[in-house]
Amino acid sequence: MTRLLLGVTLERICKAVLLLCLLHFVIIMILYFDVYAQHLDFFSRFNARNASRAHPFSNSSRPNGTVPSYGPAGAEGPSPSTKPSTNQTVTEKPLQPCQDTPSGLVGRLLIEFSSPMSMERVQRENPDVRLGGKYTPPDCLPRQKVAILIPFRHREHHLKYWLHYLHPILRRQKVAYGIYIINQFGEDTFNRAKLLNVGFLEALKDDEEYDCFIFSDVDLIPMDDRNLYRCYEQPRHFAVGMDKFGFRLPYAGYFGGVSGLSKSQFLKINGFPNEYWGWGGEDDDIFNRISLNGMKVSRPDIRIGRYRMIKHERDKHNEPNPQRFTKIQNTKMTMKRDGISSLQYRLVEVSRQPMYTNITVEIGRPPPRLARG
Repeated sequence: MTRLLLGVTLERICKAVLLLCLLHFVIIMILYFDVYAQHLDFFSRFNARNASRAHPFSNSSRPNGTVPSYGPAGAEGPSPSTKPSTNQTVTEKPLQPCQDTPSGLVGRLLIEFSSPMSMERVQRENPDVRLGGKYTPPDCLPRQKVAILIPFRHREHHLKYWLHYLHPILRRQKVAYGIYIINQFGEDTFNRAKLLNVGFLEALKDDEEYDCFIFSDVDLIPMDDRNLYRCYEQPRHFAVGMDKFGFRLPYAGYFGGVSGLSKSQFLKINGFPNEYWGWGGEDDDIFNRISLNGMKVSRPDIRIGRYRMIKHERDKHNEPNPQRFTKIQNTKMTMKRDGISSLQYRLVEVSRQPMYTNITVEIGRPPPRLARG
């Protein structure tokens, strides 16, 4: 009885092994014929491509190297009846909106200021930038049109580095933008916020379609191109971590360096204050205006919002403003009457350079301080 059971078991095992061998054979044959068919397809394409090259009227842009037919066999050239009609219109595929996060971004950047820089080099590196420092992505529809405003005086060396780094970054970010240098005429006390107010109005005169405004110091370079220069639902502070502050936000209400507001946000706070002459205070006043108008400041992740500053001595006629602390405390009382609504200036010159538009303006001088006594 035991031998019988053992024989039956062995028989079943042998049948199972035979079945597995048969299945293996079938799979091998299927794979073989599949590879054989691919070889046949390759050689047929190769031969067709060679035939199209040999044909005097072959068109390499056609799929699979097909040759257009020009009439009966033996005809030497295209038949007049088969020529394309001049009435036919070619419809171009409409551009799609640019991606929220463009695919060409590279992330963390190496920023250095030791290599010599010239405006000619910047121009060679950015052949797609139009006169006046303007650019529009050719392959998608940007969601915003951005004016980048830089308050300026005697910083030509810094400007070359800024343009060298920012033009490629902005192009990778698929930004439609124009760059405006707001140059203060004369040697009176510098007024950063008032120059930015001027830039806002002059940029809109140049192109009324601007709906986003980025306000940037000329000595600050972003270290990551994922820090997207565009406007958001809330006013944006881009320069979260500067190297001079150890890549940390110096205090919660800090709004200096690089910031951005939409056109409607800027008008809602009556623009920037005009009465901060000299260094400091205006960015804190702007932060107060934003808060007092029911808005909140948004920021990128601190790992992305890093900046390098070009080291320099403090500018002449831009000494710290001794009145800044008193003015900051009175923002609520002054913001309605001091801002874009009260701005006065004299336009000296508008000059369109290859990489930027220069706007030189005379903005006056600070009022005389009251004598203490």
